[in-house]
Amino acid sequence: MATDKTKVEKEYTVEEKLKTLYELQSVLSEIDRIKTLRGELPLEVQDLEDEIVGLETRIKNFQGDIDELNTAISGKKNEILNAKTLISKYTAQQDNVRNNREFDFLSKEIEFQTLEIELCEKRIGEFTKQAADKAQDVKHCEELLAERHIDLTEKKNELNEIVSETKQDEEKLREQAKKLEQNIEPRLLSAFKRIRKNARNGLAVVYIQRDACGGCFNKIPPQRQLDIKLRKKIIVCEYCGRIMIDPELAGVTE
Repeated sequence: MATDKTKVEKEYTVEEKLKTLYELQSVLSEIDRIKTLRGELPLEVQDLEDEIVGLETRIKNFQGDIDELNTAISGKKNEILNAKTLISKYTAQQDNVRNNREFDFLSKEIEFQTLEIELCEKRIGEFTKQAADKAQDVKHCEELLAERHIDLTEKKNELNEIVSETKQDEEKLREQAKKLEQNIEPRLLSAFKRIRKNARNGLAVVYIQRDACGGCFNKIPPQRQLDIKLRKKIIVCEYCGRIMIDPELAGVTE
């Protein structure tokens, strides 16, 4: 047990730490390159899936509105039938009235039911137009939905093709990155990930290029360059915060 602990807590020189960090950076940059090959495809697939769900919801809502309108139309038709029944009843009763007052009362009832029929017919016309408009909306959404399904299939096939081509390479790189991370102390690894996350191009470790930081390209004073080449301590760029190493450690010949 003690042997394992000693192995885990093995002390690395600053040079070894810097070299491991740069190796990790190189592996992660290659993974980033693979992700770049996929481009915006994963986001495009997600957007299309979200749009399809939205269209399906809209179609469902439109269908619900159409069902409600058809129910309302049926209700108005029943009201018209009831009104016609009452008109027939009151018209028949007018033949047997005993005085003018009863006749006038029945006439007003017939007039009221006639107005009710006209109002119901007007409402039926309005509801029918609304239902037709909603049906047109459904048709448009269904056409758009069919197009989006085709687009989604194409994008998924394109993405799957790229993923299948790069999946094996990416898995190897991720395994390699995992092994390298095990050789980096937690605090340093955490700092590395934080710098990498904040860096625009994902570079947390850069080497000196033409007397400047390889990340932000600000000039580095000669004494600081010398300190970097000595590899006695971890030095970060005072402008962008990236960890800096000399070209030789990165395997680059200037």
